[in-house]
Amino acid sequence: MPYTVAVAGKGGTGKTTVASLVVRTLRRQGRGPILAVDADPNANLDVALGLKVQRTVADVIDATRGMRETPNGMPKPMYLEYQLETCLAEGRGVDLLVMGRPEGAGCYCYANHLLRTVLDRLMGRFPVVVMDNEAGMEHLSRRTTRDVDLLLVVSDPTAAGLRAATRIAALVGELDLSVARSALVINRASALPPALEAAVEASGLELAGLVPEDPAIVEAELATSPLVDLPDGAPAVEAVGRILASLQVPAGVGR
Repeated sequence: MPYTVAVAGKGGTGKTTVASLVVRTLRRQGRGPILAVDADPNANLDVALGLKVQRTVADVIDATRGMRETPNGMPKPMYLEYQLETCLAEGRGVDLLVMGRPEGAGCYCYANHLLRTVLDRLMGRFPVVVMDNEAGMEHLSRRTTRDVDLLLVVSDPTAAGLRAATRIAALVGELDLSVARSALVINRASALPPALEAAVEASGLELAGLVPEDPAIVEAELATSPLVDLPDGAPAVEAVGRILASLQVPAGVGR
């Protein structure tokens, strides 16, 4: 079974930045190969990882929905699995799968059921899975039955951001997701004012750590350079490394 890290947060909090730095940290530690899954309709994990995506899971579902016959009489699950293989963007120590936009009109019940089975099998081939999720986390409930070992909920250092993070964490119970551990990461912050510290404590969320503002990230984003190529000494890189260490991600993951 793969060790699965899911990252969630409302738009604008730097969720994808954190997800890409989690991938960077685990890859540098030799805990691969890693499957990165971009489950946010506003997909941009490909840029952060420096990978080019030619096709999304949504493209495959649209192309196969309602298909009565498959080439050479191939069983539909096998055909779907073959098609999903074409969605993988392969990189050094990490492959990327992009879910794509939400479904359009019509019934996708059978397609989603079939997709859950095939995606679970695909993810099972990797020792580590890192999922960049939309705030609602519907993909986790509809698209895969994989248990989540660690859910990182990302917030910015504001009361509004923390309220959103608290709601996202509450969705774990509402969606009946299997999450072993949840933790809060506050992005773009080196310290918290007393009022926000009190709000974090009142939220009941475990604070895993802070990721500071990092000029190297700003420069990389302006140049559309991959965040996974940030230098080892970058403050955000070091912060994410400390967070994963504090959460005791098993040392043997992916080895």
